[in-house]
Amino acid sequence: MDVVGPLERGLAVLRVMSAPGGHRMRLSDLARATGLARSTVDRVVATLVHLGHLREIDREVELAPPLMEPGNAYLAGCGVPAALGPVAERLADEFDESVSVAVPDGDGVRFVTQITRRRTMSLAFRIGDLLPAERCAPGPLFAAEWDEDARAAWLARRASPERLPEHFPAVPARPPVEAEEFDRRVARAVAEGWSADDQLIEPGLIAVAVPVRDPSGRTACAVSVVSHTSRHTVASLAEATLPRLREETGAMEAALARVLAEHTSGGPGAAAATAVGADPARTAKRELGPEFLQSLARGLTVLCALDGTRSLSEVAESTGLARATARRALLTLEHLGYVEHVGRGFRPLPRVLELGYAHLSSLGFAEIVQPHMADLVRRTHESASMAVLDGDEIRYVARVPAYKIMSVDITVGTRLPAYATSMGRVLLASLPHAELAARLAGADPRAITGRTVTDPAELAKIVEGAAERGHAFVDEELEEGLRSLAVPVRDGAGQVVAALNVATHAARGPVEETLAALLPPLTETASRIEADLRAVTRGRRLRLP
Repeated sequence: MDVVGPLERGLAVLRVMSAPGGHRMRLSDLARATGLARSTVDRVVATLVHLGHLREIDREVELAPPLMEPGNAYLAGCGVPAALGPVAERLADEFDESVSVAVPDGDGVRFVTQITRRRTMSLAFRIGDLLPAERCAPGPLFAAEWDEDARAAWLARRASPERLPEHFPAVPARPPVEAEEFDRRVARAVAEGWSADDQLIEPGLIAVAVPVRDPSGRTACAVSVVSHTSRHTVASLAEATLPRLREETGAMEAALARVLAEHTSGGPGAAAATAVGADPARTAKRELGPEFLQSLARGLTVLCALDGTRSLSEVAESTGLARATARRALLTLEHLGYVEHVGRGFRPLPRVLELGYAHLSSLGFAEIVQPHMADLVRRTHESASMAVLDGDEIRYVARVPAYKIMSVDITVGTRLPAYATSMGRVLLASLPHAELAARLAGADPRAITGRTVTDPAELAKIVEGAAERGHAFVDEELEEGLRSLAVPVRDGAGQVVAALNVATHAARGPVEETLAALLPPLTETASRIEADLRAVTRGRRLRLP
């Protein structure tokens, strides 16, 4: 077939950078690891940086949250997290154990939902991690449905144990499981309707799993309860959890069928495809010239559009691409194992999650915002901070200082009164009117400097003004000589979850000049942070520090 070369090479770069230890690399190291020419790597990286999938840090590049969009499309389309996520959370609370949901991926098992109990010894696997079928609880449930080709592929891989770290980097090195032993586990899983992992991944880790079938009767996924030998044996874990897992299986299968039907019919559960009307890669090509690989950008756009089974016409319409261009991209993705052809349509495969998803989905809030704040500091030469509302105070959760002779001595964890700070006023502005009035009434505002506003009625007007303008400006109310400007930061649902600010000295110039210089880069930075938060938290709750 006529493979789209730039798309194939771009995905090779992303796979190398998604491997453990490869999330941030120099271009020369990336060229050696992929075997590609340095000039090719330069063009691939330039394109991926422009698309937002990679980010330049000094002389290195690192994975960036927008790379999660292909994986997010797969997770939305497969329906499993939406259908089983609420049940998994309920069971995790009931059992007080970690609960995982996994899908088959070749001769492996890939996680798509993780509800983890936080303990000293807790589950470290992430959404997107891949385990060999013979080394985990869901594996026998999936292997029971392998055809001859799938079993032959498993035997070939097992015959080359040196391939295990390459294909399953999340798995600790251990002696291979004997084929006969795995066959016995598969037969037992078929007979009993559940399977177990008795320390096959690593010492102390145990799990039991049950299958969840789709409307065709195929095992679509498996739900596992994971524990430790300090809390259970496999027998006691099975006794404690299997009855409830079996009780919930019917409800889980019904929920999965409902979500899949909604996706097929375009109902409320379907992810909406957005028709862009024009090919955005063409515009980028005109702007950036030969360094921009148009076919790589188009291929990734197609992958992001596959939020379920989509016809060629639907993909072309939603991406703005010509049918022939979309078809070449789809066939290349099929050849590389990221997409499969089903009837007259195409749907993404779990392998899409290997493209950085496990690493990026595990990023903490500070790790997401810090690079953007550092860039803001480089642009403005002023310190940047982020805070959340905590009672009547703000609490700093991230900070990047600007290195000057005179600087503000604030660290992560510092608390300040919300009424006297720009970030506090932005956060107060996001509250319902009744709650805002109650907070201001109980805040007992006191003068910190001679310019601090303490009258509740005037503070209410200032906060309302911040809500209307979309930013708050505080001029020497917290400390003489200190000005600060803040804007809200919203999560994927549009809710204000934090505030971002820059602080400067009053001697910088008139207020109007300060606003003109700082507000545009501050607003742009907040927008980029919000885009990353949408990618990282799609289908998941945001955990704030």
